[in-house]
Amino acid sequence: MFNFANYRAEWVRNVRGDVLSGLVVAMALVPEAIAFSIIAGVDPKVGLYASVVIAIVISIFGGRPAMISAATAATAVLMGSLVREHGFDYLIAATLLAGVVQIGAGYLKLHTVMRFVSKSVMTGFVNALAILIFLAQLPELIGVPWMTYPLVGLALAIIYLFPRLTRAVPSPLVAIVVLALIVYFGGLDVHLVGDMGELPTALPSLFLPNVPLTHFERRQHRQGCAEVPQEWS
Repeated sequence: MFNFANYRAEWVRNVRGDVLSGLVVAMALVPEAIAFSIIAGVDPKVGLYASVVIAIVISIFGGRPAMISAATAATAVLMGSLVREHGFDYLIAATLLAGVVQIGAGYLKLHTVMRFVSKSVMTGFVNALAILIFLAQLPELIGVPWMTYPLVGLALAIIYLFPRLTRAVPSPLVAIVVLALIVYFGGLDVHLVGDMGELPTALPSLFLPNVPLTHFERRQHRQGCAEVPQEWS
């Protein structure tokens, strides 16, 4: 039986540690949310909004006190082709459907099937995912100003070498801050995240995805997506 007193005591037991952990996780999620949005082919604010919502939901309904959920590269890579071919509404519909499937899998206890998956299969999956992520990033390095390449090298160096100094601050966040300062004060001519879309300044409005349910509607929707470019509001 649910006991609100015990639940409240668990939440306020370590407020200082929870606040510090929340700040660190939030700083680490900002660059990840932007990067995965680019991989998925959507506006960066979509990833930022989604990270906020899922973090709040999991903090209330999650099964582990120290667990944080956010966007993953695996889903970002898969959603890229979906957004390109069908539009943003299909991304929302696919996300809702994935949630329903996960809830059903949980009730059916299908997680026990993972015991029969070999380690070599998981190793191959992870390595294939790394290759797909690398290939998804290649278009961002083609036809760009030449100053982009040394900045990419500097960012990689910071990400991999900064943890040797300290792990108190996420290295991807340090890379973003350092490179942003270099580009801003140096007046470098490179493509910016703002060129892909405006970052959020207000909360989004709720809406239902416009996904056709019949074959005829799907054909009309697909023709409309081909004729009208996607705009993120």
